Amino acid sequence: MHAEEPRFKVGDKAVYPAQGVAEVVSIEEKDIAGSRQSFYVLRILDTERRVMVPVKNADNVGLRPPITEADILEIFAILRERTATFDNQTWNRRYRGFMDKIKTGSVFDVAEVMRDLYHLKNEKSLSFGERRMLERARELIVKEVAVARAVGEDAVHDEIEAIFQIN
Repeated sequence: MHAEEPRFKVGDKAVYPAQGVAEVVSIEEKDIAGSRQSFYVLRILDTERRVMVPVKNADNVGLRPPITEADILEIFAILRERTATFDNQTWNRRYRGFMDKIKTGSVFDVAEVMRDLYHLKNEKSLSFGERRMLERARELIVKEVAVARAVGEDAVHDEIEAIFQIN
């Protein structure tokens, strides 16, 4: 018997930082460097890409269950906040800061990136990289909220867009 007890079961949804929502398609044993390890085999829902994550490292890489309804309400509150201005930051410094936030795997950090880029877009035109990052942040949030609520992505997308129309 292994000390590493899987937190997720086959069929569970899990969120993989910066990649989005994934489904656990299997848990496999592999021999790596002479020791037997268990791996989650994940299918990223957006891209159909398969990723293997050692069960014992799942927490370290930030693999987590989808958010709760309370988390969703907090995300929507973050999206409604007014943000600081970015006048004196160069676009590449902003971009690096936003990318670091997305990589944390925290849906709250991703929501801040989306909010800040959305408001920045209303002040000036975004660079190509910033436009792609805004789209990616929106995709990550929409997919996770849709999975958490078991609703269609279009409904979540419309709900989020409505937040920015009000502001």
